[in-house]
Amino acid sequence: MNFGRTAVSTTLAFALVACGGGGSAPPTNNNPAPPPTSSPAPSACSIANQLDFADAVLDEWYLFPNLLDNTVSRDGISDVQTYLNARVAPARAQNRDRGFTFATSIAEENALISSGSSAGFGIRLAYDTVNNRVFLLEAFENGNGFGAGMDRGTELLAIGTDTNNLQTVSSLMAAGGPQSVVNALGPSDAGVTRVLRFAQAGGAVIEQAIAKSDFSLDPISDRYGALVLNDGGKKVGYINLRTFIVSDAADQLRAAFAQFGTEGVTELIIDFRYNGGGLVSVADTFGDLMGSGRISQIWSETILRASKSEENSTRRFETEPNAIQPTKIAFIGRRSSASASELVMNAMIPYVDPANIALIGENTSGKPVGQFGFDLDACDLRVRAVTFQTVNADGRGEYFSGMASEMPNTCLANDDIFNPLGSASEASISTALDFLAGRSCTAISGGTGQTTQSVGGREVLQPERPNAAQYEIPGLF
Repeated sequence: MNFGRTAVSTTLAFALVACGGGGSAPPTNNNPAPPPTSSPAPSACSIANQLDFADAVLDEWYLFPNLLDNTVSRDGISDVQTYLNARVAPARAQNRDRGFTFATSIAEENALISSGSSAGFGIRLAYDTVNNRVFLLEAFENGNGFGAGMDRGTELLAIGTDTNNLQTVSSLMAAGGPQSVVNALGPSDAGVTRVLRFAQAGGAVIEQAIAKSDFSLDPISDRYGALVLNDGGKKVGYINLRTFIVSDAADQLRAAFAQFGTEGVTELIIDFRYNGGGLVSVADTFGDLMGSGRISQIWSETILRASKSEENSTRRFETEPNAIQPTKIAFIGRRSSASASELVMNAMIPYVDPANIALIGENTSGKPVGQFGFDLDACDLRVRAVTFQTVNADGRGEYFSGMASEMPNTCLANDDIFNPLGSASEASISTALDFLAGRSCTAISGGTGQTTQSVGGREVLQPERPNAAQYEIPGLF
């Protein structure tokens, strides 16, 4: 039984029903005290073993020990997630742990981190909460959905296992709500095939059988992920990071900032609108790439529970050859922006003139806490428990209600799914350019921590029990 943590498994998790926020490097002690139970034999992985393990993790490491329910009965509990939910219910009631503590598969998450491996159509979906319509937020270029003609702004009209049993999305939503659509799309396994009827943003309706396949999640799109926009003769760097969870994101960020440096960019639009978080190491690299002239200054501080205070740490800006020093930053965020996304926003506030940094879009998820992963190898079980909180160089990190209350400036903007990401005509990007140019905008109203992710009148479509990829990349199918 491996009760330790490794750098590769330390992430900031986000989920739609269980979302992420802050983050930090792993603690220096990789040999915490073992749980007070014997290791299960490899051939035996009982629910009792798993719940014992979950208890050991929470009792030793949970960030809010006084917000654990120690009276939870195991009677009738058949899975770890249900038990975790019950034990952290007091923290959830105080908006401290809105599903941030969860159980996942070691193998699935390691594959996701190392190569971005996932199985599905390679699309990200949201539904219109008023009209019960389902749309694509984006499509991953190497997924079969994109290959079939699906992209941002596509509307999903009907789903079936063949052409003879197609069910319209409107009928599915009327019968059982969003989960009925999730169920109709089938399991996230390679080879699962569905006949999908969809309308492209231009109006063309297509009906086609599309198989789910294994594909790699590209953190920065080759189409629109890193661009230099021309705003009336001024160069503005635009970067859209889809996820922090894939380790290769760090190298892709370095390549993007090399381009920005070559073109003399000092003003940035950083688009985190659907980014649910991921690896803290990638967030640290992102900071370093904006840290020219700031080497050894504080990037973030990590704080654990009092009994684990020896694990507290300070992360400082480190040298990155492609680093720039941005003078203005417009962060695009939405309620699905969480975890490492919020960490980067919060950490940059002390280093940019208050007049020159803003949140564009809507309020973010609100997760200034992060998780370590604890592995029970015999059961392919990883418990991601809230174990630490991060604060910036000013000691601020209580954004459980989202980043709107922390940012010196905010600008309300829609998520215009009928314009491409990376386009200066898209509503959020256009508003970001306005802010950078000094033009006025309407402020985002403050909010409280959210349990769902709103995307301009739409909510991300998410299973009741997301898989490892869906925890980190909300709306992924």
